Amino acid sequence: MFFIEKLKNQRSIILNKVNHFFFAFFLIVNYTFMDNKKLIIFTAPSGAGKTTIVRHLLKIRKDTSFSISACTRTPRYGEVSGMDYYFLSPAEFKRKVDVGDFVEYEEVYENQYYGTLRSEINRLWESGKHVLFDIDVKGALAIKQKYGEQALSIFVKPPSFEILKDRLMNRKTEDEASLRKRINRVKEEMTYERHFDITLVNSDLELALKEAEQLVENFLALETSV
Repeated sequence: MFFIEKLKNQRSIILNKVNHFFFAFFLIVNYTFMDNKKLIIFTAPSGAGKTTIVRHLLKIRKDTSFSISACTRTPRYGEVSGMDYYFLSPAEFKRKVDVGDFVEYEEVYENQYYGTLRSEINRLWESGKHVLFDIDVKGALAIKQKYGEQALSIFVKPPSFEILKDRLMNRKTEDEASLRKRINRVKEEMTYERHFDITLVNSDLELALKEAEQLVENFLALETSV
């Protein structure tokens, strides 16, 4: 009887040690990620190819996830709130601005607001992912300024303004007035290049994809002091 009781006590001690080991392992893994959570920001003038690059990275990097922006425009056919954008009314958007829910936001066109919710970044970090952004230049600057070394900002640049203009015209998705407005905005956005960590010239898509892969790999391998 004494022998059986002794075995039970030893078994209990061993189980406690195993449980403590796995709990400690969980804490180490969890805190290691929490101390190393990062953001990768791709920005560019419209038509430079940043969306293609981001989609490619999301396919091959399972440790990253896409930051869904909030906006006030009307959903296009097939778009779903919470998957493509968080679609908000202008009044809802402004209420969230007033209470500080946005990391960054901008009125991109008249009464059309876009922004990044703080809760979206936290949601992705809590799921164990680094955050990938496909965002306009002013929003990218605001996020980089806020998160510093935790964020890598990459400006995707076309080979030339003329080539970019041709790309936009060949899309044939806008009327002349809308296209003219977009081209004027592109001219302004091209002047922001020097404010970002790295410029990635997209003259050859395959080469640009490989360079983007390497940039992200190198950045995520770095330890960041938060």
